[in-house]
Amino acid sequence: MEPIHPKTKLAALWLFILLNMIFRDLHQIILKSELEMFLTGTYNGVVISEEMLLLGGLIIQVPIGMTLFSLLLARRISRPVTLIAVLITATGLLSSAPSDMDDVLHLTVELAAFVAILWTVWAWPASARATV
Repeated sequence: MEPIHPKTKLAALWLFILLNMIFRDLHQIILKSELEMFLTGTYNGVVISEEMLLLGGLIIQVPIGMTLFSLLLARRISRPVTLIAVLITATGLLSSAPSDMDDVLHLTVELAAFVAILWTVWAWPASARATV
């Protein structure tokens, strides 16, 4: 198997996480109990406000942006930016406990992908050329 450049691997892992986040949300929203919560204006006891929606939008922008930034940023800049992005995104995901088994599955897969991202930036050799 041909080695994958760290930039390409990071972009693919961020996309993998993003798709898992989106699928988990789409999967949840079809549940009657979820729809009923949305219709009451609260979700798990938290009032759905413009500020909460903005916060959620900002948090989801991190993996969206990292999919692109992983390809564009130099190693020296990408490593600390990736660490910060993993902390922000993982904190957002861990801020609410999983409510059912598919949530546990998606969270476990996402956390494993975060480990792979951190391993990739840690093991990223300084000599890796940008031949993406």
